Amino acid sequence: MDKKTLRNLIVSVVIGGFLGFFALRGLFGGGFLGGIVGAILGAGIVYLIAYLLSLFPKLASFLANNIVTVIFVAFVLLGFMVTKEITLKNYIEQLFESVFRNSFLLLSLIIPVIAGLGMNFGIVIGAISAQLALILVRWFDIPSTLGFVACIVASTPLAMLFGWLTGKLYNNTRGQEMIAGLIVSYFASGIYLFILLFAVGGIIPVAAKGAILKEVLTRTQRNLLNPLGVGIRVSVDLGSLKYSLDGIWRLPFVTFTIIAAVGFLAWLVIQYMRKKKNPSLGKSNLLLTIAGSIVCVFFVIISAIVLITKNATYMALRPAPMATIIVIALLAVATNFLLKTKLGQDFRSVGQSQQIARVSGINVDRTRILATVISTVLAAWGMLIFLQNIGTLGTYTQHSQIGMFAVASMLVGGATTSKAAVKNAFIGVLLFQSMFILSPAMGRALFGNPLYGENFRTFMVYGVIAIALGLYIWRGLKAAKNKVEE
Repeated sequence: MDKKTLRNLIVSVVIGGFLGFFALRGLFGGGFLGGIVGAILGAGIVYLIAYLLSLFPKLASFLANNIVTVIFVAFVLLGFMVTKEITLKNYIEQLFESVFRNSFLLLSLIIPVIAGLGMNFGIVIGAISAQLALILVRWFDIPSTLGFVACIVASTPLAMLFGWLTGKLYNNTRGQEMIAGLIVSYFASGIYLFILLFAVGGIIPVAAKGAILKEVLTRTQRNLLNPLGVGIRVSVDLGSLKYSLDGIWRLPFVTFTIIAAVGFLAWLVIQYMRKKKNPSLGKSNLLLTIAGSIVCVFFVIISAIVLITKNATYMALRPAPMATIIVIALLAVATNFLLKTKLGQDFRSVGQSQQIARVSGINVDRTRILATVISTVLAAWGMLIFLQNIGTLGTYTQHSQIGMFAVASMLVGGATTSKAAVKNAFIGVLLFQSMFILSPAMGRALFGNPLYGENFRTFMVYGVIAIALGLYIWRGLKAAKNKVEE
């Protein structure tokens, strides 16, 4: 038995056996014996897949380069197989609510990757800027959409300052930007916690010493502070700021589906015609265009049937927040447009080779700082969109989760630490949020306890990042070895 066959056998037993054991046991209720049968079947199926891939090296290479995405697609498909409690309506509602809530944050990660900074874990600092601005706006009780605009105005200069400082740090830690981003996010979080836990009311006066808070503060201000008047509460109700962007304009979800499908169909056709007419824009893919068109037409027909028959189940889906969707679409278009400008080409040049970019007359340090500032500001705005949708601010924990979840989502979408695009953000948020929705139900179906699903979420977040970084290092070593051999 050669090394390749042995490796395929070991991988088949470990991965196929594990998935087969729990899938067959949970799906058919076969107990332990059914799980053993499932493990044998799973190992055999995975080994057969590995053998077939060895016959088609291009397909094998594609799957190897997108292994994280493939794992999540398999996980989501398995989730639909084993869970019965999540209806299609609930899944669609939760999924698209999460997509509209998180997409802006993910798009803020693209430019630093293009500029060679890797995944910017420093977006946590942008989230902190947003939360400080939000607390300030709540203190002065600025309502609704005006309050949201005030949050944008207040958070932007903070995010620009913090982004500039982070960019300066990245320039002094070249090649270790992601580690530096993690460290600086923890450092900034510590300062943030000190300010909101002790400084507010302790060092920064919010009321006269010994005064009764009820007599000197408004009800909104009292709801922000801890009862003793020192520190901000653990959870802050955003009041009228909830849905301050989402609520500007809403469309019935079925109507939105038709508009989105027709718009995407038009975009597919236009892209195909442009590339066919001008090959320098990229290779036109007729098969992909036809497949995408069929999917769009399918959604249009299904949505039209729902509208005509007035199906109560799907007509009751939550309306789509069009203002938020337009903002996300504008950022996606603006990102693609920016990358085609002189500044975008500078980002690409710096990301590919700082030495060559410097020789070409590009100010490398300034370009890297600018990429970090843009990412941090966008992260602050994205955090505001996230929070106004949630309606509640987890004062001391909300920002700390953003960096890991956003980075993991981008990697799930097919991005790497050196390559990212708008499509990776949208694919990533769809797959990652699907995992979040299905995990508890899968834990209950496979293990009899939803807590297993909750723990699996955390495992997947850190596991995805570990796999992606491991692949990045492995590919770098492999490329260096091939270069030496040449």
